[in-house]
Amino acid sequence: MTVSRLRPFGETIFATMSRLATEHEAINLGQGFPDWDGPEEVLAEAQHQIAGGNNQYGPGRGMKVLREAIVADRARRTGQVYDADAECLVTVGATEAIAATALGHLEPGSHVIVIEPYYDSYKAAIALAHCTYTAVPLIPTASDTERFWSLDRSALADAVTAETAMIIINSPHNPTGTILKNEDLQAIADVAIANNLLVLADEVYERLYFNGLSHSSISALPGMRERTIVVSSAAKTFNVTGWKIGWALAPAELLDGVVKAKQFLSYVGATPLQPAVARGLKECAPWVDELARQLEGNMRLLADGLEGLGADVFTPQAGYFVVADVSSWGLGDALETCTRLVKECRVAAIPVTAFVDDPESEKYRYLVRFAFCKRTEVIEEAIARLRDYLAGRSSS
Repeated sequence: MTVSRLRPFGETIFATMSRLATEHEAINLGQGFPDWDGPEEVLAEAQHQIAGGNNQYGPGRGMKVLREAIVADRARRTGQVYDADAECLVTVGATEAIAATALGHLEPGSHVIVIEPYYDSYKAAIALAHCTYTAVPLIPTASDTERFWSLDRSALADAVTAETAMIIINSPHNPTGTILKNEDLQAIADVAIANNLLVLADEVYERLYFNGLSHSSISALPGMRERTIVVSSAAKTFNVTGWKIGWALAPAELLDGVVKAKQFLSYVGATPLQPAVARGLKECAPWVDELARQLEGNMRLLADGLEGLGADVFTPQAGYFVVADVSSWGLGDALETCTRLVKECRVAAIPVTAFVDDPESEKYRYLVRFAFCKRTEVIEEAIARLRDYLAGRSSS
């Protein structure tokens, strides 16, 4: 029998849709993994490390060559300085860093604030730590020229209780692809400082910005470095989602709690892959910049295709995903639509309702997330399948 705090969690929506995609030979625009490989230098270094015998346990905090590369890359891009020995921890993906932060810093019964829609692992990590949460919404908003997302700042302030210990934020945001505006980051910082809260900042898409935008971290705001644990990953940066190499950056006294929890989750990650990621951080910035440009082109291709099919698209500013209101397709709510698409159209997507507390909320009920981290020809084929399927329904 599963423990009570995990009983609400079944198979993740990503596993479900990917399984259905395989069963129905569908194009998988659901789970966020790319269908082309990362930089040759990174892949070659991993092979070299394996062949050279670097296949045993590494240091608990991660190999120093990687920790040094992580903090050097952060300093080069953002100006933020972290100590590789005391303020950097290598984890088994960003997901472990999130779980270890919750387990290492939340006392049972504590309260956490998350931004909704929220990545599903946040809710699970909070449950594992025997804590509760309140979801503060991003509000889908439409103007004459665009559809975008706004943080409900008043709801953020109202969500704080005497038991609140942490705020979890994600920018660039999954699933919406939005970037929290500087005013939003400052509002979160003001609440955190006024109430002496920690902030877990999930920044895994920090290199994949569009329209010439660049990354801003809440940890760079006055008074926030000392209360923020920054989490990131090599997965999305170098197209190596299966490697599960992530990291956490924080002042030593904060990172200590993450280290103590992480050492009993996995102890260490894959040793030969760590020098490979280090090489990527040192040498492959031009490749990553080109990846961001390629993803932006893919995003525009997919967004234009969905709009041509009558969907109302929220154009993302970063990341892997585009969210669209597909109520005009007449296939039911978001979950019903995604289930029918994967089985009948052979295109897999993810209902945004999987990322919210109330799937019946009109804000999110008909919103679907589509991944554009796929080759151009794959996206074009997915759009063609959708077009043929919807046309066939309208003519029947």
